[in-house]
Amino acid sequence: MYDFVEKLFNIVLPRLRDFKGLKISSFDGSGNYNLTIRDQTYFPEIDLNKVKQIRSIQVTIVTSTSSQDKAKMLLSALGLPFEK
Repeated sequence: MYDFVEKLFNIVLPRLRDFKGLKISSFDGSGNYNLTIRDQTYFPEIDLNKVKQIRSIQVTIVTSTSSQDKAKMLLSALGLPFEK
């Protein structure tokens, strides 16, 4: 899980075109964060020669807190770039 989160925060998200950070409004009120990446080819493991169709990826980061503020602090500490 930590490898995926690190790759998502440090490699995939910065590759997104016009990326300025993730919206805080994507928390679900229970401390969980949801985001959609519209193109799976941003992940370095994907072999572009084998891709026949672009697919989106839905990512849900589940935390053990019920507080949106605590979840935001945790994800910020892990490196999730939020909008300013």
